[in-house]
Amino acid sequence: MTLEKSELTRREQTLGRARSGARRLTVPLILYAVLAVLIILPIALVVLSAFSTSTPRPGQIDLVNLTLANFSTLLGPGVRGAAINSLIVGVGSSVLALAIGSFLAFVTARTNAPARRFLYFVGLVPMFLPSYVGALAWSLLGGENAGLLNILARDLGLPAVADIYNISGLIFILGLYYAPYAFLLIHSSLSLMNPDLEEAARVHGSSPRTVLRKVTFPLSLPAILGAAILIFTLTVENFPVAQIIGNAGRVDTLPTYIYRLMNAAPARGNEAAAVAIALVVIVLIVTAIQRRIVSKRTYTTVSGKGLRLTPVNLGWFRVPALVIGCLYFALSTVLPMLALFFVTIHKSPYVNTVLGSFTSDALGFDVFIDALEDDVVLRATVNSVVVAIAAALIGTLLSFIVSYLVNRTKVPGRNGLGYISMLPLAVPSIVLGLGLLWTWLMIPLPVYGTLLVLVIAFVAAQLPQGYQGASSSILQIHGDLEDSAVMHGAGRVRAIWKITAPLLRVPLTSTFLLLLMLSMRELTVPLFLFTTDTRLISIVIFDDFENGILQRSAATSLLYCVVIFVLAYLARRFGADQRNTR
Repeated sequence: MTLEKSELTRREQTLGRARSGARRLTVPLILYAVLAVLIILPIALVVLSAFSTSTPRPGQIDLVNLTLANFSTLLGPGVRGAAINSLIVGVGSSVLALAIGSFLAFVTARTNAPARRFLYFVGLVPMFLPSYVGALAWSLLGGENAGLLNILARDLGLPAVADIYNISGLIFILGLYYAPYAFLLIHSSLSLMNPDLEEAARVHGSSPRTVLRKVTFPLSLPAILGAAILIFTLTVENFPVAQIIGNAGRVDTLPTYIYRLMNAAPARGNEAAAVAIALVVIVLIVTAIQRRIVSKRTYTTVSGKGLRLTPVNLGWFRVPALVIGCLYFALSTVLPMLALFFVTIHKSPYVNTVLGSFTSDALGFDVFIDALEDDVVLRATVNSVVVAIAAALIGTLLSFIVSYLVNRTKVPGRNGLGYISMLPLAVPSIVLGLGLLWTWLMIPLPVYGTLLVLVIAFVAAQLPQGYQGASSSILQIHGDLEDSAVMHGAGRVRAIWKITAPLLRVPLTSTFLLLLMLSMRELTVPLFLFTTDTRLISIVIFDDFENGILQRSAATSLLYCVVIFVLAYLARRFGADQRNTR
């Protein structure tokens, strides 16, 4: 009898452990399923389409008729030219953005230049102006014949001063609007650098210029290379700027070539997938090179000592440094916004004179009011707000759950969740959008053609940013606080709700605002997913420009910028609140 009871007890214990293990695996398995649909399946369908004779359709995936014929497109002159242009644009705009960003970072972080707070603002503000809005504004400013700068030059009796519709113009615009990424990364590196190394070089007789060349800038190499790779990746995969500027100048890049293949009649989806894989390969190769360079040396400079950075005396260059910063501010923000405003208040879509417009009856707000009352603009604005809020809410929640499992638990497979969450960073937006199109055409759910598919697309595209934000916040909260609640009888979910979540209210709110702002700015990912009833404000701006409705496009862009600046202000306010609570 005793043996039977012991055997029964062992069976119950074994069954209890099995049930406990099953419960532990339930949430990770659900998350793997969600991330598989959001991220892995779209990427897999792009890869499969590149090797197939047909694109995925509802209820049909071609696993039989596999071929390499689609990759013959890569050998054609069109793809070769687009690839070369993409590399030229990526390298050129990266160099320009690094030059601008590193200059402003060095001046604001390490020198005695005047108005450094203003220059810090100058380095950041173009980040909140979508690059395609900047491209639209510069197309109004720098068109060879109808550009406002050239019209103004003609008013003054001068020759034309700008022609933006070429590969140089494309590099110029991308360099302007991606410089803030270099500024942020390099400014952080220069601000955190240990001054002992520089001081040792000065003690041994090195001049300030030699110290900068031999010590300061080499120690910032990881930040510089990281910024270079990030900017190269973003500019190589950038579609809207390349389409707005390159289309008029007959400059094809790989993203615009993919777009043209998908919009051909009939659509050449398999060839587009092959070109998309080539684009991904370029990004991965460049990223691997950067990691190999950085891994060969150590760049640790921050110690436990207090940092007292000695400002570099610019001498006579103090004022020119401020002037250069103001010039960048004018080119990246002031002139584009003035151009959008001028075209919006001009009563005619055709501008024959700039100076004459102020002395005649050519200006008024009728066009601006009509554009803001337009049903298409209003519906698109509402759609954008709804989609952005929903995507930010779902993205923040999903990011928190994934980050919590990765950083707070020991469940099997947790690290894989983190890797998958970061995967969209290595996939260009136009490629991810292509995969999402095929995914939601194939899955037998009535999602395509609704705002829900756009919400899903934004959550997938922005999961890396959400995951990084949630992870950095969770790692700042010690796990003992939550464990203490569990030890006193609270369940794990209740402990998270009552302890962890309130402590993370501010950082998670900041993550929500970041995702909200990114969703409002996004154009490329929903490019293949929107319909007439689900257009977003970014899509309306792009379509109006493509169809020559420049005034409404300019007016909508101004409204768009106001909304984004408000979101940026809110993000800054919450960021300040977060600092005050520490």
